[in-house]
Amino acid sequence: MTSGGRRGAAGSWHWKSRLLGLVGPLLVLCVFAAAIYVLHRELHAYHLRDIENSLARIGWLQVAAAVALTATSFTLLTGYDWLAVHFIERSLPYVQVALASFVSYVCSYNFGALLGGTTMRYRLYSTFGLSPVEIVKIVAICTLTFVLGFCTLAGSLFVLDPLPLPELILNSPLFNYIPATTVFPIGIALLAAVVVYLAASFVWHRPIVWRGFEIALPSVRFTLMQVAIATADLMAAGGVLYAVLPAEISTPYATFLGIWLMAQVAGILSHVPGGLGVVEAVLLVMLAPEDRAALLGSIILYRLIYYLMPLGVAAVLLAAHEGFQQRAIVTRFAGMFGRWVPAIVPRVLALTTFAGGAMLVVTGALPRHVGRWHYLATAVPLPAVELSHFLASVTGMALLLLARGLQQRLDAAYHFTVALLAGGIVLSLLRAFDVEEAAILLLMLVSLLPCRQYFDRRASLAGETLTSGWLTSIVLVLVAAVWLGAFSHKHVEYSGALWWQFALAEDAPRFLRATVGAAAVLLMVGLWRLLRPVGPETGLPDAADLDAAARIVAQSPRASAHLALVGDKSLLFNADRTAFVMFAVEGSSWVTMGDPVGPESEAKELAWRFRELCDRHAGWPVFYQVAAESLPLYLDLGLMPLKLGEEAHVPLADFSLEGSNRRSLRQAHHHAVQAGCAFEVAPAGTIDALLPELREISDEWLRTRDAREKCFSLGYFSADYLRRCPIALVRVEGRIVAFSNLWPSGAKHELSGDLMRYRHGGPSGVMDFLFIETMLWGRAQGFGRFNLGMAPLSGLDAGPLAPLWHRLGTLVFRHGEHFYNFQGLRHYKEKFAPRWEPKYLASPGGLWTPRILANVATLIGGTAAQSRPTNAA
Repeated sequence: MTSGGRRGAAGSWHWKSRLLGLVGPLLVLCVFAAAIYVLHRELHAYHLRDIENSLARIGWLQVAAAVALTATSFTLLTGYDWLAVHFIERSLPYVQVALASFVSYVCSYNFGALLGGTTMRYRLYSTFGLSPVEIVKIVAICTLTFVLGFCTLAGSLFVLDPLPLPELILNSPLFNYIPATTVFPIGIALLAAVVVYLAASFVWHRPIVWRGFEIALPSVRFTLMQVAIATADLMAAGGVLYAVLPAEISTPYATFLGIWLMAQVAGILSHVPGGLGVVEAVLLVMLAPEDRAALLGSIILYRLIYYLMPLGVAAVLLAAHEGFQQRAIVTRFAGMFGRWVPAIVPRVLALTTFAGGAMLVVTGALPRHVGRWHYLATAVPLPAVELSHFLASVTGMALLLLARGLQQRLDAAYHFTVALLAGGIVLSLLRAFDVEEAAILLLMLVSLLPCRQYFDRRASLAGETLTSGWLTSIVLVLVAAVWLGAFSHKHVEYSGALWWQFALAEDAPRFLRATVGAAAVLLMVGLWRLLRPVGPETGLPDAADLDAAARIVAQSPRASAHLALVGDKSLLFNADRTAFVMFAVEGSSWVTMGDPVGPESEAKELAWRFRELCDRHAGWPVFYQVAAESLPLYLDLGLMPLKLGEEAHVPLADFSLEGSNRRSLRQAHHHAVQAGCAFEVAPAGTIDALLPELREISDEWLRTRDAREKCFSLGYFSADYLRRCPIALVRVEGRIVAFSNLWPSGAKHELSGDLMRYRHGGPSGVMDFLFIETMLWGRAQGFGRFNLGMAPLSGLDAGPLAPLWHRLGTLVFRHGEHFYNFQGLRHYKEKFAPRWEPKYLASPGGLWTPRILANVATLIGGTAAQSRPTNAA
């Protein structure tokens, strides 16, 4: 296949993946639209004032009970994490576990997966020193705890008090073959699942071993604790809404709780942030009260107490930490939690800013409080009221867009958000004397101001990228505002003249103008992103690029940075050309080789730039073979880690051939010396006379193995590339029999080798001799360690809660010797007594993981097209 044909195939996959990536957000929009339709149908006989009146009738004792139950529920939720941390046998202070649980659940409950709320737990626990595998286990245990509690509680309720199935479900084709009219069979199935799980936990006390896997279930005692905590949490959470129900809804608590559980599951499955609209629709249909407006009013208050109030508490806690961390009274507090605050501040503030923007857009669609008209009429001129109403909605949409910039830590987004929040406070007072809304915006502003230090990226705000999830969430807010406005003003007959009516009592025209203004801002931003000019083409580096990269590589502590000098990967430099990312593209995967190379501050910014570049081209950002200490950065980028294997490092300060544990190395070295082997290192730039002989050895080495050159994560034989490296040589009677080009890192932190090739029929053990002499030479030169490279798939966890990739990887590592000698490679490196460090792949993860891994394998295998991305910024 020609490279042009490969580019065509890659382009075809690119567009297919781009379209497939839109399927999820479109389904979410469709579900939300269906929920809006159900709400509209159920509330067609009611007006906004009916809902307001129902809210006014809710007593303060009911509100206090709801707040107390909310505190109880979130306290019980910390038990999910506490059990999980103890299950993986890690010791963390309860306060840290509670904070991780609280912030994680607050963000996931309010914003779900579309805005990245579900990844908060990864960010927090990584700052507490837990590995990605341990964090995955914690997430798995928390999920299992919820499922056990739900199955136990819902199953019991459905059996003891079977609810009738809605007509919509009974009329579906599936139920033509299922003779069920209530949820009783579902309850039996749920309880049976719990009983089977408990029986398995009781019977199997030892791990089940199958082909190298260890599958162990938690003990019965642990499982019962999970069931107890989750059941109590669900009862408390459902009790929050039950506490504020109007008196005319006399549904027993048990019946209500069963309906509430069904609504929560529907909200989770919909993937709409917070289940907004979906939960409301299910509750209205299932409870079917005579006064539906009263029920909706209670649900609104429930969302304020159980969803938004904890979010405000989280923001205040962060602001308090930042504002007072220098005070002596909180020095201990700041020292204890200073590590996790930087990991979550930008994301939490981005989410609260999004909520503030949504509030401004939604309230712009609602009529103003009648009791405040008199103040506006006497204190604010009508033109100011009209203009402030319009600008408040526009400001809200701008905040929705800027929230993404805050999540990306842009300093420009921080400054604009501060200005818009301050402006929003003034506009809220001018347009409707809305003191409550202004107070909320003031709280958000006070929370944001002390956190300037976390928004340190000076990238252009115009280059900010909106993910499909973020854009979908903004559209959901706009759709919700349109429906609320239409519902609130349905008594007003629409006509073209409404657009030009300006009067203090004319709320409907203001709603139309404000909504169109907000939509226009979103449309203009979308058009700008579609029509903006793209950057120049990025291809393979030229000589000047390679020279610039060589200067950076010479300062890097990573020996593998020399891979940039091979010339087979594109280089993305920073503005000062003091750091770079090396990458290649295969299909929709934009794959970097390792972490960004250069100073840490510049490397961090380059990672963000690379992510934005991928988003601009609808590509998947993939960081291959990255270090564990870099994982917090990739979590900030919204990527998920996947362990690839472990890299072997031999400390050179104490490396020698002495001692009983070095006996095999000593013997191999002795036999090679007896065979006449001699070692030398040819300095970089002095090997031209050696190249013909090195080429001969390399070609013979490939031919005898029926192999071809690899690329991307390995170098290949290239004269220009080899001239930039020292060459380790083994000679016998003056004739070269083996060689390896060396990678010396900056400050002599580490030394490594790339190409390692030898003649067929050479002395036995010549490669052992080459390794040993190279390490001894490196020790003499003052290098800290020798990098033996990675052992793929080694060191993966095969425990009962290990990720599927880890268990499959372990299976291949142990039984895949017919395809690749995984265990043999690790065993060979073990004889040098190395220290092992994990290496990861950071990618979007999910269903695309197999395709991403296939793309990486294609790049490494050398079969990828030698084309490079075009129109890259």
